[in-house]
Amino acid sequence: MKWLITLTTLFLSFFVWAANPVSDQDLATLRHFALDEQPQPPMMSKTLNTDRIPSRNYPMQPPLIPHKIDNYQVDLKVNKCMSCHARSRVEETQARMISVTHYMDRDGNFLAELSPRRYFCQQCHVVQTDAKPLVDNNFTDLDSIIGQEK
Repeated sequence: MKWLITLTTLFLSFFVWAANPVSDQDLATLRHFALDEQPQPPMMSKTLNTDRIPSRNYPMQPPLIPHKIDNYQVDLKVNKCMSCHARSRVEETQARMISVTHYMDRDGNFLAELSPRRYFCQQCHVVQTDAKPLVDNNFTDLDSIIGQEK
């Protein structure tokens, strides 16, 4: 009985799809060229090296990296980021120490070393660039909303 219902649903879905074809103009996409074209790739965005930490765009956003990280080695043996941001090095380097959450395991226990889940910095943190946004963003942070109500 289940297979009959599933087959009927698929059959009807096909006819609804076939009766309402979607044209290329109806699809919203970030691709600005046809699939059979080979466009010129856009220029790489310039990395900003201001060492100024920008405000975050949304709650719990990982901080952006405010400096260049070209040729930084981060692999199973070496994490170049920790040469400045480890808690044992921040006094000497004057860099911000990484969050204490990076020293916690999945059960919330504090570790003596960096958690393996937080070892590869660039899975969350990215460098600042002068790139233009791909889509419009009208995000307003909570502080701004509260300030408007007062």
